Order: sequence, then structure tokens, then C-alpha cells
Amino acid sequence: MPYKPKRPCAYPGCGRLAVREQYCAEHQKVMDKRYNQYERDPASNKRYGRSWKRIRDRYIKAHPLCEECQKQGKLTPAEEVHHILPLSKGGNSNAENLMALCKACHSRITAESGDRWGKGY
Repeated sequence: MPYKPKRPCAYPGCGRLAVREQYCAEHQKVMDKRYNQYERDPASNKRYGRSWKRIRDRYIKAHPLCEECQKQGKLTPAEEVHHILPLSKGGNSNAENLMALCKACHSRITAESGDRWGKGY
């Protein structure tokens, strides 16, 4: 399957090409830091610290394929770890409450549950 064409980085004044994201690798780090510092809920920053990174890395290593895609017979590399019961609703980071997902499945599940994009407003 062919890849999407590369696009220019969306960061003002940068002419580098971005492969998958909106920004080139250098500016993606800058924008992630900006998001975490100014736009993300401070409580989320506390819940998703260094210990979460270790848990996530360990879980991805043990479950390298997207669990939702596997149910459909597809083999897609997992890129994100999803809490089945969100931490904000009393969930925890135990293995029974985690799922390894690709970005597409994680975005779909998060949008359907309304956790991130405003169904509860």
C-alpha cells in the first residue's frame, strides 16, 4: 500500500517535510511540550507521568499488536495503550484495565466514549 505524501511542517517558518504528523520531528516535540504545559488538564499531567510511561512501555512490549484489529483478523502494530475504565472514572493502570491499540482504534474508542471531545458538555 502506498504511503501518504509528505507535507510541509505546520510550524511557522519551518519548511521541513512531516512524514506522519502535522509537524516535523523537531517541532512535534515543541508542540507536545506546549500542549502538556498550557492546554492539558493539570490533573492529567499528574496521572500520566514517568511511572505511566514505564507501564505503557512494558505493556506495549508484551502486546505489540492492536487488540481491536486482531479481533477483526488484521495485524496492526500497537502505538498507544488505552485504559478500558478511564482513570478519571476510577480506573487503574493494572494490566486487566489496559488495551494495546493503534492510533486509529484509540481515537475511535475515545471519541465514541466521549472522554476527550466533549460529549459530556
